[in-house]
Amino acid sequence: MLLAGDIGGTKTNLAIFAPEKGPKAPLVEATFPSGAYPSLETLAKEFLTNVDLPVSQACFGVAGPVLNRRASITNLPWVMSEPELQKELHLNSVQLLNDLAAIASALPILDAADLHVLNAGEQVHGGAMAVIAPGTGLGEAFLTWDGSKYTVNPSEGGHADFAPSTATQVDLLSYLLERFEHVSVERVCSGSGIPNIYSFFKDSGYAAEPEWLAKKLAQADDPTPIIARAGMTGNCELCAATLGTFVSILGAEAGNLALKVWSTGGVYLGGGIPPRIVPYLQGERFMPSFVKKGRFSDVLARMPIYVIMNPKTALMGAASYGLERYQKAA
Repeated sequence: MLLAGDIGGTKTNLAIFAPEKGPKAPLVEATFPSGAYPSLETLAKEFLTNVDLPVSQACFGVAGPVLNRRASITNLPWVMSEPELQKELHLNSVQLLNDLAAIASALPILDAADLHVLNAGEQVHGGAMAVIAPGTGLGEAFLTWDGSKYTVNPSEGGHADFAPSTATQVDLLSYLLERFEHVSVERVCSGSGIPNIYSFFKDSGYAAEPEWLAKKLAQADDPTPIIARAGMTGNCELCAATLGTFVSILGAEAGNLALKVWSTGGVYLGGGIPPRIVPYLQGERFMPSFVKKGRFSDVLARMPIYVIMNPKTALMGAASYGLERYQKAA
């Protein structure tokens, strides 16, 4: 049996899968607060002890790059190593997978119920698929067709340069260059980036900050959900401008990724933010920004675009990747 995990800075989802049941039907599943444990080994040992199933392999999707069989997670002091996990958990094999690669691994097995269609487009069989996921940070990955199956390609595209596409965004970049040595697209297209956009509009005098909002933000550990909700309801000019700019930047970056990997198989919006702002994504900001690519606008307008609505997609993808890998080894 396979132990699969979606390992994040806030929470960790673990589940056990059997090959005959597949990656959509976990035998047992549990969620843990990541920060309550000193390491993934400790957390996974507790889970495996309580379930008492004959697990021999593991595959973990982790919120960070995987290099030389090692990975670390942003906002969590865990350093994970495949050999150490294998030894401590008494398993035959352990695979660490970037979380966006895990999400990408699930794309070929997602059902219509897992997706919300933003643009039906014209899907090309065997065409590359792109996934862009704004959550706490910004993740990007893509899949390519080898003639018989899709291969996952991880990336750290979220740390590429932010490319403004409007005069307001040029001013936003200038504002952030005074505060950061490097302004990546993640600085403005993620949960951590939304407060940066808000600060820009506030400090530039775009509108006054409402007193009720100032109180909420002062008391909040994370201002992003407050800003996003106020932007969705439309009862705060600053928040509405922030959310609108965020969606425009997301559309432009999704279009950039679509061009770079030629994702005629579809563009998928993952992460924690898109499912929460679907009405805004369906508005007048996202698609115009996505297709605004000069001579290639017509091509981009024909690319299918989906919002991934299933919150367990990364776990499902880690299970799919792990089951396929270990079945081949067997």
